[in-house]
Amino acid sequence: MSLVELIARADERGLAAAGLACSDRCVTLLGGDEETLRPLWGTLMEDSDTARWGDLVALVRDKLEGAAGDQGGGPGAAPEEPAVAEAVALARRMLDTAPDRRTGAELREWADACSVAALRIHRLLDPAHDPEDVDTRRAGRTEGMPPLAAAELRRQVTVLELLAEHGPQGLRRALEVSTEGRRVLRAAVSRRARTA
Repeated sequence: MSLVELIARADERGLAAAGLACSDRCVTLLGGDEETLRPLWGTLMEDSDTARWGDLVALVRDKLEGAAGDQGGGPGAAPEEPAVAEAVALARRMLDTAPDRRTGAELREWADACSVAALRIHRLLDPAHDPEDVDTRRAGRTEGMPPLAAAELRRQVTVLELLAEHGPQGLRRALEVSTEGRRVLRAAVSRRARTA
């Protein structure tokens, strides 16, 4: 099943996990770490209070705005490479557009937009050029896909499959997949900085 089909069939928990996992893998671009989105992951547990989702989203945004300020960026700071700057903007948009409620059509739109944004981020940071567009890749045509973006696509599919097959019991493995992806992206950014 393609990524597009998996998103179309996902339930609300699966959609929230999909969008959150994409954001989690890219949060390092915003100065976040493995703990930044952990409270939101907690709302996906079987017995969690879904009403807390909106408050926690707002807290995460505030925390990341503070982290961005702590990273610098004032007069005299080194200019950011255009590809990295675009990747940062895409990562920020993922969290800025997170719905206030963990239900409804907005959640599906957010999960879909996060999927696209995360793949674009990985394509921007991948030294190899991808001849196909993101929509083609999400529809299942993956031949010749650059390695960094191909690995991100596999992670997105894996998270959705885990939630579809195991429900809340798939969350731990989904979180592990995202943690691995965050490390990979952090390494890609570091490599780019060294070769710039």
